Order: sequence, then structure tokens, then C-alpha cells
Amino acid sequence: MTTTQTTVDLVPRRLAPLRKLVVGVDGGGTRTRAAILDGDRVLGEGTSGPSNPLRVGIANGAAAIREAIDKACSAARIDRDDLIAAGIGLAGVRRKDIRTRMREVLIETLEIKNIELMTDGDIALYGATDGAPGIVVISGTGSICCGVNRQGKHVYAGGWGPVAGDEGSGSWIARRALQAVAHASDERGPRTALTAAACEYFQVATADDLSTAIYAPTITNDRIAGFSKRVIETARGGDTVARNILTEAGKELGKAAATVVRKLKMEPERFQVAFVGGVFAAGEFVIAPLREEIARVAQKAFIAAPSFSPTVAAGRLAQEHLHGLPVAV
Repeated sequence: MTTTQTTVDLVPRRLAPLRKLVVGVDGGGTRTRAAILDGDRVLGEGTSGPSNPLRVGIANGAAAIREAIDKACSAARIDRDDLIAAGIGLAGVRRKDIRTRMREVLIETLEIKNIELMTDGDIALYGATDGAPGIVVISGTGSICCGVNRQGKHVYAGGWGPVAGDEGSGSWIARRALQAVAHASDERGPRTALTAAACEYFQVATADDLSTAIYAPTITNDRIAGFSKRVIETARGGDTVARNILTEAGKELGKAAATVVRKLKMEPERFQVAFVGGVFAAGEFVIAPLREEIARVAQKAFIAAPSFSPTVAAGRLAQEHLHGLPVAV
């Protein structure tokens, strides 16, 4: 009697569930990023739109976070229910009541029980210094600075939003640039190449048309902030007005950092100041004045790039939190 054995090669739709999988999320006023971590390895990443609950609401923010996580899961070839924890750093959750409500909605939306919800500053700080004492300056659509000293005390400066603050941020730079364009158009200020850049960006023929374009109902804070990229380009092209705006942005960010240094009583210490966010694409136009302001109060401080991204930092914080939790079988 002959027995025929058939071997079937199975190609799974996705990887088998791994109990160590966590997700890190960095959510802000412009976009949301997610990364799936297995130990130190990043298995997949995903992005979506803004998730700051103060800008888009709690429900929309949670939906954007879920979308970014699902895209990251797809890239990693896993399902969301394979995740055992999530670390989420989010702009707009410094207030306890908002943070509590956001966490409740995220637990329901993501169906992940172990969720660590922090501010975007918290994860950026951890990613900047790998948990060591130091400071991080964040400047994207908005801006904030936060730091931690050897005693574990956390201090923040900035983060007041586009109406009351966000000095040195993309939205602040864009608004200062538009003011410069208005002054140039009225002959109240020097001529600047920012005028042509603004007309092109907002798709109008002349500077006189800008007043209609920038106040249109469809123009959001994110859209305004996006003009900061053109300001950086114009500064690189040699425009004095644009360069002065970036210098002022760096000074404002430096003042925030200096305030955090003083509050933490770190003036005599050596520590890292890291920077995160799209505004720092301007390079030394922003970093040089930032460095000068910090040196006024802490001469031993040094500026360096982050150890790892805020997204990965959020995932690592989720892993650390799990060390004190029983793992479900």
C-alpha cells in the first residue's frame, strides 16, 4: 500500500501575532505618525492627518490615531488586536480633563487596554535624551519646550497655541512673514521676496489680493503654517527680511528653553538640548540664535539631535510601562 503525502506551503496573510508588539504614536496639529515596535525593531510605520483634540476635536483626533496605527499595522503585516500596548504622545492634552476624556475614547476606539497617553513634549523629551536629564525644543505647526532635571521634575514653557503663543513655530513664522508682506505692500517696511512667495503659495496675482485669500473660510492654521517652508526657502535665497524672521524665531525658542533651564535650576550643569519639528529644517538660521539664548543661562549645555524619533520614543515608553504589568496569556 502506497501512502501519498501532500505538502502544502502556506503563505500567511500576515505575520503570526507577537506578544511583544507595541505601537508608538506622535500626534500633532498637522499629522499623526505611528510605528510598530518589536523590541528595538520598527516593523511598520503609518501616517494620517492631525490629531490634536484642541484643533480637530476628541473624536476626530482618535480617528486619525486609529488610521495611522492601522496603516502601520498593515505595513507590519499584523492586526491591531496583536498589539499589547500603545504609547501615545499627543499635542493638546496637557489639561487633565482633556487627557482623561481622550484616553477613554482611545481605549474604545483602538480596543487596546494598555494605553499610555502623554503630551507630545513628553515623548519628544524622552526621545531626545533617552531618558536622561535635558531639554527638548519642539517647533512644528506650534511650539513648546519641556525639560526634566536629575530629580525627575518636569517643566514646560510655551504650547499656548496660535492665538496666545506658539512663538517660533511654523504658524508664528508664517504670520510674521505675512505681516512683512503687508508692510512692504504699504511701503511701511522694506521690500522682500516674501511677497512673491506669498502670492505663489496662496495662489493670488498680487499682494493686494492676499487679504482676501488668507482670510478665506477654507484657510486653516495648518495651511498658514505651511507657508513657513517658503519663508525658509526665501531666507536661503538671501532675503534679509526672511532671515530676520527666522532669527527672531530662534530667539523666541531659545527664550523658552532658557526659562525651562531656570525653573529646573540646571544653569551650572552639562546637559543636552535637542530639537524636534519641521522649523528646524531652517538649520543655523534658527539653531544659531537658539544656541545663543541658551548659552546666556547655561554655558555647559550643548545642542544635539535626538537619540530617536518621538514616535519610537512613545513606543519605548509603552514598553517600559509594561514592565510593571502582568502579560495576558
